Amino acid sequence: MPTAANPAAALPLTLDLEDFKGDFSFDALFGGLVDELLPEYRGEDDAAPAPPPPPPVLGAAPPVDLRRQIDKRLQNLKKEVAVQDAKHRKTLGELEKGVDGLFDSFARLDSRISSVGQTAAKIGDHLQSAESQRETASQTIDLIKYLMEFNSTPGDLMELSPLFSDDSRVAEAASIAQKLRSFAEEDVGRHGVSSAVGSANASRGLEVAVANLQEYCNELENRLLARFDAASQRRELSTMAECAKILSQFNRGTSAMQHYVAIRPMFIDVEIMNTDIQVVLGDEGLQADCDSIADGLSTLYKEIADTVRKEAATITAVFPSPNEVMAILVQRVLEQRVTTILDRIIVKPSLASLPPLEGGLLQYLRILAVAYDKTKELAKDLQSIGCGDLDIEGLTESIYVAHKDEYTEFEQASLRQLFQSKMAELRAEAKQQSESTGSIGRAKGASLTTSPQQQISVTVVTEFVRWNEEAITRCTLLFSQPTTVAANVRSIFACLLDQVSQYLTEGLDRARESLNEAAALRDRYVIGTSVSRRVAAAAASAQEVAASAGESSFRSFMIAVQRCTSSVAILQQYFSNTISRLLLPVDGAHPSACEDMGSAVSVVEAAAHKGLLQCIDTVMSEVERLLSSEQKATDYRTPDDGAAPDHRPTNACIRIVAYLSRVLEVAFSALEGLNKQSFLTELGNRLHKGLLNHWQKFTFSPSGGLRLKRDITEYGDFVRSFNAPSIDEKFELLGIVANVFIVAPESLASLFEGTPSIRKDALRFIQLRDDYKTAKIASMLNYIMSE
Repeated sequence: MPTAANPAAALPLTLDLEDFKGDFSFDALFGGLVDELLPEYRGEDDAAPAPPPPPPVLGAAPPVDLRRQIDKRLQNLKKEVAVQDAKHRKTLGELEKGVDGLFDSFARLDSRISSVGQTAAKIGDHLQSAESQRETASQTIDLIKYLMEFNSTPGDLMELSPLFSDDSRVAEAASIAQKLRSFAEEDVGRHGVSSAVGSANASRGLEVAVANLQEYCNELENRLLARFDAASQRRELSTMAECAKILSQFNRGTSAMQHYVAIRPMFIDVEIMNTDIQVVLGDEGLQADCDSIADGLSTLYKEIADTVRKEAATITAVFPSPNEVMAILVQRVLEQRVTTILDRIIVKPSLASLPPLEGGLLQYLRILAVAYDKTKELAKDLQSIGCGDLDIEGLTESIYVAHKDEYTEFEQASLRQLFQSKMAELRAEAKQQSESTGSIGRAKGASLTTSPQQQISVTVVTEFVRWNEEAITRCTLLFSQPTTVAANVRSIFACLLDQVSQYLTEGLDRARESLNEAAALRDRYVIGTSVSRRVAAAAASAQEVAASAGESSFRSFMIAVQRCTSSVAILQQYFSNTISRLLLPVDGAHPSACEDMGSAVSVVEAAAHKGLLQCIDTVMSEVERLLSSEQKATDYRTPDDGAAPDHRPTNACIRIVAYLSRVLEVAFSALEGLNKQSFLTELGNRLHKGLLNHWQKFTFSPSGGLRLKRDITEYGDFVRSFNAPSIDEKFELLGIVANVFIVAPESLASLFEGTPSIRKDALRFIQLRDDYKTAKIASMLNYIMSE
């Protein structure tokens, strides 16, 4: 340590190990080192003479002397301050050198301590390694000794060490036996690959050991399983856990796990299996309805989930790897218990020989959907309880794969069966209705209306849609892949298109048959002009009946068209609301389905178009009959008795307009859009043509021309309700053409000049003037045409 007499010579500082023994404190050490250096400087400070006190002031001194004294005193103070500052600087420098030396000493000490520590650690590692090698050698010696014991006579396990028969050391015995077996099997396998004779001879002894070890391990495993079973019956979880831990050394405990699962009562108790069937099917057995089966499955699956949940608590407390045991348990539950009950309730029918409707295809499909839905719910519950790495979703799907592979065919067959059954039911109802009303009326030509059961029913189409919607719901439940869903949905929807198209087309065809029958009845009573009055009267009466039948058939067909329109609207709405969203995710599926629906609707529209043309024929036939029977030759002539001309519409016109108003009332409400416009336009054209042809049979006086013009106005006012501009224009021009009967012969030229578009029809009508020959109108026309 530095001394007070010569501090500079003592630097650098040296430290002694003794300074660090006992209660070492860095602050105390540092303070002691500083105190050893500071006393010298403190002494120097104490030896310095104190500055003399200022001289007493005896009186007023001259200003010059006083300034000199003060300056002198300031100079002395400055010198003293400089001396003291130099001393302090020297002291601080020496202290810094001392501190640096102290830190160097600490660094050397830390390096030495680190070196000693590393040496000690190496010694510890060597000691630990030596101890490990010693233990390994000891264990190897013991294993060799045990291996030699097992390498005795084959099948002789009586001379083994007490370890292998001591029940209190079963865990240790199992561990050693597994090590010995692994080593022996590896050695046998290694030498078995070599073809050297020496290697084969060397491994022959270990083969004996392998056999004995296998026999011992089997015996030990059986003892442990027996102890495990006994503890399981007594619910001694600690003993079960101990056995399970030891058994985990045998095949990673797989046999113990499988054994535990296999002895669960739900897998071996026949009474439990019978109870499962009773819970699901009840007293009705296989005749139970779908709702009852759904309730039964819910109850059974809840009981299964509760049982698995209780087993999970036991498994967690007993087994070292509970997740693996839960995977085995849940797999066994689905493959055995669940599959057993499903095989009893889901009985797949034969497509080659379809069962009856009741309890047949539809029942099978409904039970399949319910069972699948409930099983998926059970799988989710079991997964929440725990099933390790088991792919429970894939396992659940595999249970139903045999049913799902043929699902589409069964669904289509079911829909066809439902449709055929419904059609047979409707035909039976129609037949019964026909038999109850009798056929007397038809034989007399009284009425050809179809019975209500034969008419198209929107309710029936709605039922078709409901069947299809139920099938689509099943499809989306059973399948989740968009491509598979779209393909199955298209197939199922195609059944609906076929059903609706066939039903509506057949309904329209039946309605057309009534129109055909009415037309045949009209043709039957067409008579010539040279018949007796009695025959003519009878024929007229029969024609009235035929006309009534035609009108009734017309109404029936219009109602059929109206119901077709409503049915197609229901179909299109169903497509938009349900089918579209399932097809849109798959490219091309939606446009293809739209084409299919368009084709089906086109077939219906074609049948409707044929019937509408027949309706026009029916209407025009009655118009022609009324014109023939009601239109008199004198209607358009000047009265012979000199009476004033009648300016009212003719009786034929009144009857025809009344008939058209009555019969077309149903058409106005039944038809829509383009169908309505097309029908009324065609009817207007046919009516215009029919009237033109009819009037060609008469001659007209000027007063008759006025009455004709009144008829044309009446017809024109009626057809204006068609909202067909082209028809309105034709009747307006027809009214202008009628002026050729009214104007004087000399004014005909001006009539042509005013409306040149009527020239063709006007020329035909002019020849019907009663003064055509007497007024020499033909020559006038030649003159007019030449101009």
